Amino acid sequence: MDIRTSAMGSDVGGGVPRITTEVEHDDSDGDQSIMEMSHPQDMRGDARIRWVYFMLGAATLLSWNAMINANPFFISRLLGSPLRTSFSSYLSSVFTASNVVTLAHAIMTSKHSSPSRRAFWSTALTSAIVTILFLTTFLHHSPAPFFYFIMISAFCLSGCASYLSNSVFAGAALFGAPYMQSMMSGQAAVAVAVSSVQVIGTAISVWGTTPLALAISATNPDGKAEEKSARIFFGISALYMIATLLAYRWLASLQVYTTIMGALENNLKPRVVSDEAGERQPLLPAVLPSTVEGNQIFRVFQTNFIYNFAVGFVFTVTLAVYPAITVTIKPTNMNTHPLLFTAVHFLLFSSGDLLGRHMCSFPQLIIWSARRVLALSLLRTLFIPAFLLCNVELSLHVTPFISSDLVYMLLLCALGVSNGYVSTLCMLGAPSLEHNRRLKGRQEDVDVASTVAAFCLIVGLAVGGFASFGVRAVICNCNPFTS
Repeated sequence: MDIRTSAMGSDVGGGVPRITTEVEHDDSDGDQSIMEMSHPQDMRGDARIRWVYFMLGAATLLSWNAMINANPFFISRLLGSPLRTSFSSYLSSVFTASNVVTLAHAIMTSKHSSPSRRAFWSTALTSAIVTILFLTTFLHHSPAPFFYFIMISAFCLSGCASYLSNSVFAGAALFGAPYMQSMMSGQAAVAVAVSSVQVIGTAISVWGTTPLALAISATNPDGKAEEKSARIFFGISALYMIATLLAYRWLASLQVYTTIMGALENNLKPRVVSDEAGERQPLLPAVLPSTVEGNQIFRVFQTNFIYNFAVGFVFTVTLAVYPAITVTIKPTNMNTHPLLFTAVHFLLFSSGDLLGRHMCSFPQLIIWSARRVLALSLLRTLFIPAFLLCNVELSLHVTPFISSDLVYMLLLCALGVSNGYVSTLCMLGAPSLEHNRRLKGRQEDVDVASTVAAFCLIVGLAVGGFASFGVRAVICNCNPFTS
């Protein structure tokens, strides 16, 4: 009995591809579509599909990068509001808290919902919200309504990112390792791309600014440069999300996509005929259970507690200072525009994070010992007092201990490199049957270990976002780290 899937129309106005399954008994050509699907040209050489997964991977993290890179614009619109000083902490907390809740729901309901529909609507809603944010750069509202609008936007964007991520991971896992690698590359590259666009847009908006104008804007900011920069940034981001939506619709119309995803859409067993199974074998188990037992999740969480805690703590430390605290650090060189300084700081962190992830592609740089990885994670706590020694914008006017912009940028780059490197070590080690003896060779625990570690990563982001309030309190009340 052979299984064939095909796209049979669409839901709601033709927007969402609907996958149905046909069961036939014709053995003469029943494997033809499967054989074509598993041809090397489709599974390894079809750069078009890999590029779509690259775009989808980037789209899963575009929302977060869009919101944090637009911090200067948001803050400029809150001038005179008591919410201005703690805005970055509120933004990080709302976004990451929403991420935790919605991702948990996405995981629990993943077997009862269509990944294709989730991916389509998540991408469409993200495109719409980013477009609305672009339009806000032309409007001016009072600080309080604007604050709540941004918080609602962050909550919705985070939810869309969670459902999109859950769907895209599932699809890439079924397609195989090359497509999973493309998606992961997209996730790592989006932050660099977004930051680069922000730096270019900022450079254009402040081009020709004189030192006298800098001094005036420092005491009486008008927000025009931030507005122009955000307008360019949100405009390009909206166009990218629309392009991703169109690319996904094209992907969903392919026979190879409907064949592969039919296994996940209908809980069917995927059939991959291959003479190079190691390269093209689906990454998810052949039989997809309708539910994952709660006791299995708890057991795997306990088994991999060191990895899970380590990856969560990595992002707790990072979010405690970045971007809530780092955006308040100003250049000590008076000839440097603060807005450009902030934009470059996002780019440096993102580039460092990408470099840290790339370091794990070299086997000699991978650390498999869970305890050593945990030690590296805990050592990153030192970044918190280190950044408080820099030129943080304070209510108490004191001389910063670290007065060099170069030293600050190097410190920021180190934060990014260690963030990418240590977190990737955790994500590699947690589900590894070969190197993680705690799993005791249980193949059925591999996907659960990966999912639990990813969830702990999100929890770490949320905890770090709330921790930034405490770090900010130290700055405002009794900064003991400056002299």
